[in-house]
Amino acid sequence: LPRVKVPSVVLEILAGIVVGPSVLGWVSVDQPIAVLALVGLAFLLFLAGLEIDLAALRCDLLRLPLIGFVVTLALGLAAGVGFSAAGWVKNPLFLAIALSATSLGLVVPVLKDAGHADRPLGQLTIAGATVADFGAVILLSLLFSESEGGTASRLITLGLFAAVIGAVALTLARAGRSVRIDAVLVRLQDTTAEIRVRIAVALLIGFVALAAHVGLETILGSFMAGAVLGMVDRDTLSHPQFRSKLESVGYGFVIPGFFVTSGLRFDLDALTASPSALARVPLFLAALLAVRGVPALLYGRSLGKDGAVTAALLQATSLPFLVTATGIGVAVGAITAVTAAALVSAGLVSVVLFPPLAVARLRRLQPAGVVHQPSPLANRPMGTQD
Repeated sequence: LPRVKVPSVVLEILAGIVVGPSVLGWVSVDQPIAVLALVGLAFLLFLAGLEIDLAALRCDLLRLPLIGFVVTLALGLAAGVGFSAAGWVKNPLFLAIALSATSLGLVVPVLKDAGHADRPLGQLTIAGATVADFGAVILLSLLFSESEGGTASRLITLGLFAAVIGAVALTLARAGRSVRIDAVLVRLQDTTAEIRVRIAVALLIGFVALAAHVGLETILGSFMAGAVLGMVDRDTLSHPQFRSKLESVGYGFVIPGFFVTSGLRFDLDALTASPSALARVPLFLAALLAVRGVPALLYGRSLGKDGAVTAALLQATSLPFLVTATGIGVAVGAITAVTAAALVSAGLVSVVLFPPLAVARLRRLQPAGVVHQPSPLANRPMGTQD
């Protein structure tokens, strides 16, 4: 629907709601659909991790985003306590973590389109989204995993998992510097072997399987697989089409399956059962804007008032992680199905509302000599998360 100026992920979730049990009842989630959704979720987090440029995150650039993430958790915990007092949330800390992420896969293209990705506003916003995504995925896996075991044992497991990831990253980096291996990869990368794509998918499946085997959330394994690949594969001169091939597999097939399935599982009846249930949506949206947007005001000294407000709107854009987190939250009993539906609805509104407002402000902050191109918000799938 190219004339509908909303991200495709919104239409995919709405399509799932319409054909699912809540409206037409044509489709329900059986085992094949559930498997496709799981693969789609893994690929979504994998591509979100691939967006992260660890080499660009200098210490001076990370200071404000790290402080901002601490403020985010504090504000989220305060919001969680308030919603818990109203009986909407069973665990305030879970809500704080659920509200703490940003859709990095949408923020980056918006900033690139506006010519601000390499400027202070873009660098701070991307760094803030990166810190938020990393922190949210790790905290959710550490504190609210569906597996058995306490936080201390999960912390030890997380350390061992990080050690394995580091060893794999070093091995891949060393292999990438081998002239012989590089020659083989270049020779086979654009044949039917598609060797780089196969290695990337093997890395994804391996990390997801390892995370599941040791009792961590699979989203952590897929996210870290993307981050590791992005770290060891910075030089793409010899294979410029590699990442677009991965995006074609993900956004062209499996990721839409995850979002449509999220729509199938969306409890529309519970959300529309009473006015009080619907009232949660704008309140959660306001909480999302406060929790992720207010910390961006720390950038005011560097970016000015307009730049800080623009960064706040972009940082408050979140959907993929909310969809993922609410599924886990319902499974572990941290939130009810009604609250999960309201949180996802708030995420849908944030994706439709906040990026266009940010784009309008970015046009006023347009760098000299940059010709603005229309942002492909209507067709850009989201990674992050989202």
